[in-house]
This record gives sequence, C-alpha cells and structure tokens, in this order.
Amino acid sequence: MLTDRKIYGEYHEMFRESVRTFLRAELEPNIAEWEKIGKTPRSFWKQAGEQGFLCPAIPEEYGGPGADFLFNMIVDEEIGYAIGGGSVGFAAHSDMCAHYLLNRGTEEQKQAYLPAMVKGEKIAAIAMTEPGAGSDLKAIKATADRDGDHYVLNGQKTYITNGQNADFFVLACKTDKEAGAKGISMLLVDADLEGFSRGSNLDKIGQKAADTSELFFDNVRVPADRLLGGEGQGFAIMMEELARERLSVAVRALAAATRAYDLTREYVTERQAFGKQVWDFQNTKFVLADIKTKLHVSWAYIDQCLEKVAEDRLGVDDGAMAKLWCSELEGEVVDACLQLFGGYGYMAEYPISRFYTDARVRRIYGGTTEIMKSYISRFVHS
Repeated sequence: MLTDRKIYGEYHEMFRESVRTFLRAELEPNIAEWEKIGKTPRSFWKQAGEQGFLCPAIPEEYGGPGADFLFNMIVDEEIGYAIGGGSVGFAAHSDMCAHYLLNRGTEEQKQAYLPAMVKGEKIAAIAMTEPGAGSDLKAIKATADRDGDHYVLNGQKTYITNGQNADFFVLACKTDKEAGAKGISMLLVDADLEGFSRGSNLDKIGQKAADTSELFFDNVRVPADRLLGGEGQGFAIMMEELARERLSVAVRALAAATRAYDLTREYVTERQAFGKQVWDFQNTKFVLADIKTKLHVSWAYIDQCLEKVAEDRLGVDDGAMAKLWCSELEGEVVDACLQLFGGYGYMAEYPISRFYTDARVRRIYGGTTEIMKSYISRFVHS
C-alpha cells in the first residue's frame, strides 16, 4: 500500500496497523479452511467487533466508535490487500446496511440493530438482486402488501453476500406494483421470521469463503415498524447510498491489485529462468513499471474521492468512475501478475491465483462495468 498519502492522519494509520495485524493473524492463516466450508465463521465477525473494526463510523450513542467514514475505508483497503480478503463481507454490513439504518432508520430501529452490528452479534446483508433484476433495480419483483400492522412479503433474492450468516436483511421490495421506481420500499427483515428460508450456499469461481445465497420469502409477515424510510422511498434511498457503496468496491479492488503487484515484485526477484532472475528480463520490468504507474495514478483519484466523502459531497458519477476504473484495473493487474508467475500462478496454493479468481466479480456486483458507463455518460456534459 502507498505510504505517502495525505488523506489519512496519524490515528487513521494507527488504526490501519491494527486492522492489518488482525487480518494477518485471523484471516490469512484460516482462509483455505474457510473456503472449504464456504463461509467465514461468526467467531471471526465477533473478534472483529471486539477490536472495533465493524461499523467504525457509527456514533457512540448507538454503540459505535464514533469515528469518521475514512476508518471504514481503511478497513476496506486492508481487507482488499489481505490474502483471502475478497471473501470477507464486512463492507455490506458496515458500509452499506449500517449507514442505511443510520441515515434513514427510526430511533427504535437504530437501537434495535446498530449496537449489535458494531459488536458482530448481528450480521447484516443487503437484499436487492433477484433472478430477473441485477443492476436494473427498478425491475425487482418481490412484493410487500400492507396488512394491518404488518407487510406480507413474497419473493426471491439471489447472490446475497452474507446470505448464510445474516441475522437480518435490508431488503428492497415493491409496496406499489403499479408505481415503478416510486413503488419500491425498503424493509428490515429478521431471519427468524416464519416463511423465510435460505437457499444453498452458492458455489462460485472465486471468493469461496463468502457465503453467497438465495433467499426465499413466502408470506413473511414483517412488522410495519420495520419499514426503512417511508413507503416508496426505497429507490431514492438506494441511489443515495450507491455512490459510497461503489467507492467501497473500488477501494477493495485497488488494494487487491496493489497486493498482487507486491507479491509479484517479490516473486520475480526470487524466481530463476534461463540462468537469471525473472526480474532481469526487460518484459518483466516494463510490465511492473506499467502497473506501478497505474496504481499510483489510481490511488490519487481514490484519495480525491475520499476527500469528497469526508466533506459529504461524493457524487454518483464519482462512485461510478471509481468503480469502473479500479475494478477494470484490478482485472488487468492480476492477470498480468499471474502471467509473471508462470505455471505456479495457476496453482491454488499460490495467493496470486486467489486474487485472480476473486477479482472477476468486482466488474459485476455493485453495478456492472456497462452500467457504470451508462451512469457516467449522464454527466459527460455537466
């Protein structure tokens, strides 16, 4: 990771060192085993909560440390940089769900969920994607019909991060089927409600220790006081939070690309080919020089975005440009780095192979590359 960035202060960097130490001790030695079982254990979440690494920007009155959102970004950077970090679902929990609640929740909702989220006692998941609705959120079909003091929820969600571990979901649904985007609302749905069931833990090509699931809702009666914001405000709420969500994806992608670069720098100075170090070949030097340049330029843009986050002026186009550039760059970097490892890079025991397979989905979730370009195009003349 770059060491001369100005966006972070002394306390941020002390926090970074604590996060990195924790991930080296608790994540990296265990990731291979967790990939076999298909999820990160709840004990890992609770350890992170005890250390203050979950929801760091949540105010003290809701059990949080009361730090600024840059502390969330440090956690994201270190998770991205860690071997196996692609499988850790803290961002959905801390960056997304916690801030949906903080910004739009009632006082009762905040008290009911946030303190337990900070401690890792309750794990949150965001439930938007459906079999027929991914990046096109207006196309969701899950419905919630008002019935007295409850909403009756029916529908299906898929590709849900933290889907097996989650204790509750921040869920997008239609409360008015005729109103298009204005008919979308957000509900807080507890996993112990009757009629809710989880599908299998989905088998993915990467991020294999991330529990990613289908969810099913069959006449689930959700208390009406679990409506997040007002009826019909769901799409607006999602749009407000998506810029920050996409920046979170970008930060993790760029940190992962940086770790891939660091691993490759070390490898090419150790590996011999044709009687000399792989580093001694001009092609190796040119490839790594190109990567280094792109990483430095990209971190400079990310830090511009982080300044805007700190000043609460991050735009939709900022988040989209960050995600587009960094997720595409990650794919380019990990591919070039794996090539320099040769056949060893294709072996699962080498961390570079994990970075390679984990990277691919970042050009898809949080809005595909094509959707990012569509968003950005709206701002071309502004």
